[in-house]
Amino acid sequence: MVRRVIVQTVVWYGVMGLLLFVPSGTLQWPGAWAFLAEMIGLSALTGALLARHDPGLLAERLGSPVQKGQPTADKFLLIAIFLSLAGWLVFMGLDRRFGWSDVPVWVQILGALGVALCLWIGYRVMRENSFAAPVVKIQKERGQRVIDTGPYSYVRHPLYAGALFFFVGVPLLLGSWWGLAPTPAFVLLLAARILLEEKTLRAGLEGYDAYIARVRYRLVPRIW
Repeated sequence: MVRRVIVQTVVWYGVMGLLLFVPSGTLQWPGAWAFLAEMIGLSALTGALLARHDPGLLAERLGSPVQKGQPTADKFLLIAIFLSLAGWLVFMGLDRRFGWSDVPVWVQILGALGVALCLWIGYRVMRENSFAAPVVKIQKERGQRVIDTGPYSYVRHPLYAGALFFFVGVPLLLGSWWGLAPTPAFVLLLAARILLEEKTLRAGLEGYDAYIARVRYRLVPRIW
């Protein structure tokens, strides 16, 4: 399983590197190298820790983005999210090529901290919830149950809440003010997936309606 983590990490971030460096037309992009190094290092660490503490969840995380029991709408949503992320990286590469943005180094450091915070929240969520699969489905074979402790005691979808730091941190780290522009669109995609996920959970997971009554907010406390 650790071997699969390494292979998928190399392939995934290799593609991300191409999406950044080819449009930028240069390898002289410190922000992009810092971004890839941070993502590869922290993702590999997360994978290694999950392999030790929760191999069942890691197996789910390494699975296909299209699975049995997954709603068709979720398949299309995941495709839309992946394509949007790819276009986002290409756009920021073009920003680098044509020099549309001028981001100070201290702001780029804040961006790196935002990315790290996103990954830390993701790890905390996965340690708390062994059923945090990457696709929307009910994991009956694993005895899925409602998780309402840790991050789940604050919002119902803390993994998506952590992703908000990613959508802001990445453009800042890459030095692209324009990369912040699509953030509202990403939030809308997350909101659509949250509504789909909650529909699935309310229909198939015992106790989820009671959890909704206890934890009122989906993404951001006091807002939504």
